[in-house]
Amino acid sequence: MSSKSALAEVEFPLTNSLEAHWMPFTGNRDFKQKPRLVTRSEGIYCWDQNGDRVIDGSSALFCCPAGHGRKEIADAVHKQLMENDYVAPFQLGHPTSFALAQTIADLHPEPLNRVFFTNSGSESVDTALKIAMAYHRARGEGQRIRFVSRERAYHGVNIGGVSLSGINKNRAAFAASIPHVALMRHTWLEENRMTRGEPEHGAELAEDLERICQTYGPENIAACFVEPVAGSTGTLIPPKGYLKRLREICDQHGILLVFDEVITGFGRLGAPFASQKFDVVPDIVTMAKALTNGAIPMGAVAVRDEIYETITDSGAENAIELFHGYTYSAHPAACAAGLKAQEIYAREGLFERAAELAPYFEDAVFSLKDHPMVFDLRVIGLMSGIELHHDGVPGRRGQQVQKDLFWNGCHVKFTGDCAIVTPAFIAERAHVDEIIDKIRKTLDQHV
Repeated sequence: MSSKSALAEVEFPLTNSLEAHWMPFTGNRDFKQKPRLVTRSEGIYCWDQNGDRVIDGSSALFCCPAGHGRKEIADAVHKQLMENDYVAPFQLGHPTSFALAQTIADLHPEPLNRVFFTNSGSESVDTALKIAMAYHRARGEGQRIRFVSRERAYHGVNIGGVSLSGINKNRAAFAASIPHVALMRHTWLEENRMTRGEPEHGAELAEDLERICQTYGPENIAACFVEPVAGSTGTLIPPKGYLKRLREICDQHGILLVFDEVITGFGRLGAPFASQKFDVVPDIVTMAKALTNGAIPMGAVAVRDEIYETITDSGAENAIELFHGYTYSAHPAACAAGLKAQEIYAREGLFERAAELAPYFEDAVFSLKDHPMVFDLRVIGLMSGIELHHDGVPGRRGQQVQKDLFWNGCHVKFTGDCAIVTPAFIAERAHVDEIIDKIRKTLDQHV
């Protein structure tokens, strides 16, 4: 029997096939004892292996603001694959990538007009690191090799992003990270507990950047990386004036300000990007996730015109200016998915819908304020952190609540003891009520 005919007789999924897959950011032994498998998804909902419906309270992993199962995106990808499935991205191009780059540039404030494509948020961060170093070298300041990040920061899992990480668990096993990274303090303060929107206290924490400049010399610092809202650590919202002060310090010392908008980009805060929400224009923006509505992996980096021009003008004529790229940079299918996703966002006014739903979402989240399990609540746009009291072992309660919540018909992202609730932009008020009701009932089980 040929291998082809043998394969045709195999029934999928294979029995006992769970062991082959080493799952990311997952307790593999625990998961495989009682797996939580999603077999279908559509709109706000997905279905588990038992056929039970589960409401998606975190837009999958912040990736699907237009909801699951958008046929228009699938059709666009299919059409692209049939016409032009792959183009080698080095020294060749295809029309779809240039169209998507312009679409993304148009969503950003001036002068963030140049877009480099990657395949994930992690790759976007590493790309931003390399662009920052290349820019300063092209300016004759190659000594700028230091970077600044924050405690509790998450900037992906490639070695550059891990080096910037302020989450200990993400660094502990990977000691061989890049050197010369200094961390500012995170922005969570006790006096800001249960604050709606931007906290009043803590703008002075931006002065940590000035202190780092005075310690290492501002002329040696290439860039400061911040998530405008620190997402994966539990939705830490910047205090009023904090981001503006970082911008001032960076301008004073010639340091590039990088916004990691992998989560906040594409409407999550009710504006296209956090730069519009907080009225602070960075020098570089990293993005991914919602770029394609999660349909195909893709990331991107937007930079100021001056950064692009400085690097490209520094190269010899007809020579490669930036020795960086990925085999799947600007993959045609990903570009098609991205273009169609952006078309959907614009046609259905989803950024505006997110802004309109945000006040109702905030009230719904704060209805949990008096629950005995809840330690803190933080909300901005359609992004919230519901932080629980830990049970003496940080993270243990959150892990169990997340599992119980799934079997109660709702999935949300947890980091430690904090639920990160980020519904899709197509959600109605009834969906918000359903998410919060299922969270409340699950928390009641743990009182």
